[in-house]
Amino acid sequence: MGGPPPHASDIEGTVVRRGEPDYHDVRAGELWNRFTPDRHPDAIVRAASERDVPPALALARSQGWRVAVRAGGHSWCGSPLRDSGLLLDLSALRRHHIDTAAASAVVQPGVVGAELAGELATLGLAFPTGHCGSVAVGGYLLSGGLGWNSGQWGPACAGVRGIDAVTADGTVVHCDENEHSELFWAARGAGPGFFAVVTAFHLALRPRPAALATTSYVCGLEDLETAVRWATDAARELPAHVELSFTLAAMDPTRPPTAGGEVVLAIVAIAFAESRDGAGRALAPLSDHPDTVTPVSRRIAEPTTLDALYAASARLWPEHHRCVADTLWSDADYVTLLSRLAAALGRAPSGRSLVLAPLKPASTDPELLRNMAFSVLGTSYAVPYAIWDDPARDEANVDWLRETMAAVEPLGTGHYIAEADLTADPSRARRSFTPEDWDRLGAVRTAYDPHGVFHPYLSP
Repeated sequence: MGGPPPHASDIEGTVVRRGEPDYHDVRAGELWNRFTPDRHPDAIVRAASERDVPPALALARSQGWRVAVRAGGHSWCGSPLRDSGLLLDLSALRRHHIDTAAASAVVQPGVVGAELAGELATLGLAFPTGHCGSVAVGGYLLSGGLGWNSGQWGPACAGVRGIDAVTADGTVVHCDENEHSELFWAARGAGPGFFAVVTAFHLALRPRPAALATTSYVCGLEDLETAVRWATDAARELPAHVELSFTLAAMDPTRPPTAGGEVVLAIVAIAFAESRDGAGRALAPLSDHPDTVTPVSRRIAEPTTLDALYAASARLWPEHHRCVADTLWSDADYVTLLSRLAAALGRAPSGRSLVLAPLKPASTDPELLRNMAFSVLGTSYAVPYAIWDDPARDEANVDWLRETMAAVEPLGTGHYIAEADLTADPSRARRSFTPEDWDRLGAVRTAYDPHGVFHPYLSP
């Protein structure tokens, strides 16, 4: 005979059901984004520890609920928030242990990237945490993780050496290249469609770069073609530990492009080096711009810190704002891609909206990309963000993002699952993986979640 049916009382954390007085506030707090989709789970479980995961899954199975999982709530399209089913919130799982001698760490999914990076730095260690400091490691690592210095270190999931997880039937497992190797492969890139609950990541750490420095140029759009070609050519001489990106944004965020605000191109290179002199040498190919380019501003090999980089990111993606985003891998050159995106940004209804285009968002070293669901799907990459604060402008900003993506979609070769707008088109999730990996993900899902306990990828 089976045991008694599971009850919410078996869970040490909190269980909030739809219709209860505090449900609305709890639901609203599950996403970092103020642009909260109109989707309502039947219940939200805020786990107090990893011990709550098996009974939460048992409760879901007993009710016939599908399960979605949340670590930090930084999904731009609100993927953890689904209609019906159970939302399992792991944000309180924030324990971590760092072994300095072994250069390794065991980190729970609710640990926030900036806090982890700061603690590691005091110990002379590093890990490619996300560019937005408030992102928790759970969803970030499951999606692959395009973070700091990933051109040298690879996607963050390359540093995941194992996971502790709870499968759909409530079994607690450890996964690595030898144990449950297929589930381990899927955990390195499957993103919000992952079909187990990760309660801890086992990470391989790196030595902390002793010196960080930045070189940056801000140019008018009249110089876009020349400046982008120059920077792209110079990038061939940059070492892997220099991170180069293009950003299209309004010069003044308070003046939307549609109201006459000027759109500019920023070229920013960040060196993660072993010495200040080494950082300067690494950035040297970008020290002299073409005579035909007249920058609005120019800074050469200025020392910086990770805290300063996180502060700059916080200015780009401010808290308490509404935001939607989408991604595109492409084989088009950056001049072609950014020219179309610059024209689209000129029609943005918000001055905070922007386009980010990292030149090499992840290493293409086959060894660093080995044994993971994540793949580099193109030679160029861009992410448009619509960012605004007025709820009355929701429709206008979402429409702008969709129109912007439509302008470059014909150039696309795929998407990045972490930031793709999965509600834009049914093909978004599938096109975030190679065809072979998509089929493999389906087979592993069938093996580990045969009854569909976990929600599949969000779709329109």
